[in-house]
Order: sequence, then C-alpha cells, then structure tokens
Amino acid sequence: MLTGADEWFVHQTPEPVAVAGTDRNFYDRAYLGAFTADGMAVTVAFGIYPNINVADAHLSVVRDGRQHCLHVSKTLGVRTDLEVGPVRIEIMEPLHVVRVVVSDEELACELTFTGRHFPIEEPRFIHRFGPRAFMDYTRISQACDVRGTVTVDGTVHTLDGADGLRDRSWGIRPVGLRDPQPYQPAIEPQFFWLWAPVHLPGRTLWWHINADERGRAWNTRLTVCPHGSGPDKHVHGTGSIALDLEPGTRWVTGATLTGLTEEGEALTLRYRARAHLEMQGIGYRHPEWAHGMPQGNFRLAREVLDLASADPAALHQLHRQVLCEVDVLRADGSDGSAGPARGLLEHLIIGRYHPLGL
Repeated sequence: MLTGADEWFVHQTPEPVAVAGTDRNFYDRAYLGAFTADGMAVTVAFGIYPNINVADAHLSVVRDGRQHCLHVSKTLGVRTDLEVGPVRIEIMEPLHVVRVVVSDEELACELTFTGRHFPIEEPRFIHRFGPRAFMDYTRISQACDVRGTVTVDGTVHTLDGADGLRDRSWGIRPVGLRDPQPYQPAIEPQFFWLWAPVHLPGRTLWWHINADERGRAWNTRLTVCPHGSGPDKHVHGTGSIALDLEPGTRWVTGATLTGLTEEGEALTLRYRARAHLEMQGIGYRHPEWAHGMPQGNFRLAREVLDLASADPAALHQLHRQVLCEVDVLRADGSDGSAGPARGLLEHLIIGRYHPLGL
C-alpha cells in the first residue's frame, strides 16, 4: 500500500510507511494539555492504529466542575493525514511548535504549543507478562507555552501563555478490542502509573514511575529541564513520592515528591489538589471510546461529565489527572519557591499495590 509518505526518506522497515510491523497493537499518539491559573484544563489526544486501520481523536475541557468531551473516529486510510473529522494536528516546527485545531460547533479550540525546552526522551517503556510483551514503546515529553482560544457552549476563552504539557509516544500498547486469548498462566491484573510534572520558575521538573505490586519500579526517571535548554542541559536524577488518597478510593489527592539530581540538588515538592479531570474524556479506558475501538467509517459523539459524581469503583474512572498547586520546600520545611508552581498528578492504580495498602 503506497502513499505519498513513501517519497520521504523515513522508512524503518522494508515495507511501505503505511505498514507498521506485524503487531496489531502498534499505535502512534499525541497528547496535549493546557492549564490556566484559574483552573481551566484543555486536553487533546490524537492517535492512529495502522494495523487495525483506525484513527481517533478527543478533546476535553474542564470548567467549573464539568468536563466537556468530544470524541471522533474514522477509518485510517492515509497514515500521514493528521485529521479526524473536526480535529487537526499541525506540525509547525518539529519538536518545537505544534498547533491543534478543533472546528466543532459546540466544543472547539485553536491552540499553539511552543516548547519551553527540547523534548526529553524517557526510558524505553517495555513490560512483559512472561514471554508476552504487554507494552513496548518510546515516549517524548515537553513543557510548552500555550496560546489561542477555546470555545465551550458558545463562550470563547482566550489562553495567553498558559502552562502546557505534551507528549508523543509510539510502539505497542493494548488498543482496540480486547484480545480474547488470556495470558497463560492466568495473572491478576496489576498496574501502577504516576506522572508528576511541575512547571517551576525558569524550568520544568519531570518525574514518573511504573511499578509492580510491591512498589518496585520497572520504569522511572526524574529530569529537570531549564527553559531554552537542549538535551545537553537536561539534568537527570532519582525521586520517590508519598501519596495521599481520598479515603476508600484509588484517587490521589496530594503528594510529596523527594528528588535528588545528578548534580546534587535536593528537591522536595508538596502537591496540593485544586481540581481534576477524568482521562476517559480523551479516550483512556473509556467504555465506548477507548483508543482504537472500531466505530465504523466515521463517527462523532459529545458528552459532559459531572466531576463530582464519579464512581470510585468504576474501572474507567480510576485514571485521573489532578491539577495541583506545588510548594517547593526548603530543608526546614519552609516555602522555597521563587514564584508560583503548578503541576499534575496523573495516576492509574489497578490491582494490588502494597505500599498504599491496596
């Protein structure tokens, strides 16, 4: 299957670019998030799944305790067409400037994400159950300045220099319909994920962890990126975190991150929740609109989530991003930040996790 992309010198295999190896679960996805000082959150997910011939996109806007969501899907066709219905991604300057346009009559945006530093490449995410690969992918992340507009129910909101986060990942993850062949021998589902980026004055701190049920990390890294920095100025390190959970749930409400960089800088950050969004709003574990689900040649749907009425027992409502104010603490416990700091606690906890008594 030849496409115009085959004119570009970008081939990675003997196949045309339209072919992505042989694993049905291959995916290629972008996440973009913008967060304002007054608590608005705008998130976009855009994914293609070449080997099941599906593309989908999602837009969510959190405002005043409600999450407005747009979901759209199509048969993929040409892999280089970064457009699904009203949602379009434009690569203005690779690895630096990306524009997202959503031209819907009820929920729309025109936002430009400009990188504050060169993207970080996180450690390769690979996780197996026995011999079978559950995940195998690369992810890059970047802090951004965000400018543009968001329209919700006829009201236009202007974003001017909002804090932004974006990532690009590609590789193998479970996508589309569930595989009917169970793992052998049978395993108890378990997954622990925490992503805790923080916008600090003049720099961005990144920290994440995937861990097993005993809290042993199988993927983690702390990275500090000064604004304007290239890879040679990124400072790596290690970190550990203590979490607060809402009683009787797996929802994180706050945290204290302790980190140490390779240059010897000790960091202690206290996250205080301000608001949250449900990741199902951009397709993650959504019961109907999960990434790569077959929806026919084209389908569009909208929904509004009441964030105060989520069910802590519902699997698709476990994955959240908590918008936080962040205090940077000195050794004596006093506030050592030179200005406002804001960050996220994105989390998904499934199955056993002994460090939290789960």
